[in-house]
Parts: sequence; structure tokens; C-alpha cells
Amino acid sequence: MKKFLKLIYLSIFLISTEAFAQDNVELVAQCAASAGDVTYLKDFVVKLDAGVPGGNPPSAKFSMVLSKSTQYRFSICTAPDSDGEAILQLFDMNVLQGSTYISATGKEFPFFDFKCQKTGVYHVFISFKEGKPGEAVGILSFVKKL
Repeated sequence: MKKFLKLIYLSIFLISTEAFAQDNVELVAQCAASAGDVTYLKDFVVKLDAGVPGGNPPSAKFSMVLSKSTQYRFSICTAPDSDGEAILQLFDMNVLQGSTYISATGKEFPFFDFKCQKTGVYHVFISFKEGKPGEAVGILSFVKKL
């Protein structure tokens, strides 16, 4: 049943995104499929220019409401022709809740799971390491109710 719902969500998404370039649609579909046995909820498509040397890297911000007692999965996929490697970070107010990149170790992850402890507005930031230019897709998926 879960896989059937996932296919329905992907079909609706693909039909509703005719205005996007074909490459973006394919990247979203591939990224959503690579998230595992979860239910697709939302995508975040970004295209960022190179950052200014010595400045903060450009980033895209997306806000959404997440529900208490729910486990979500945040995935990131970088377009093959991008110069940079995409990073997705989740914030509650100014507090980092999760990231696909751990700067202290230099370790990158294709996704992370977030167990939401309170209903509220959360913010997703997508940027590229070292401020390089690129295109990427972030995916928000439902894992389970806690």
C-alpha cells in the first residue's frame, strides 16, 4: 500500500510540474526514489550561482509546517553537471536540527531522518559546499508516526 501511495504522489507531481525543465523532473523522480521505503511529500528545486570569495555561500530557504510525533526524511541530490556538492540543513528557529553535511568531520550523507517533537514552522536551507554554483533537489518524505 505504501509503494502504491508513493507512485500516486510521484505521478501527481510529474503531471503538475510540466513547467520545469525535463532534467529537473528526472532529478526529482530519481531523488524521491532513492529516499527508500518512504512516502514523498514535497520537493525543493534549487539553482544557485557561485558565491563571492570570502562571503557566505548563496542558499535557498524553504519554510514548512511539520507535525509533532512524526518521523520525516530529508534527502538531497545534486545535479550531475553541478560544480558544487549540495547541502541540506533543517532549522527550528535558529537551531540546527539536522544536516546532510557534518562540517566537523567532512562527512556527507544522502539523507537524514528527523523525529519531530513539536508542531511548528521549520526552515530548510540548501546551499553548495565552498559556495560553488549548482543545481540540486531536496526531498521531504514521511517515514512514520511515532
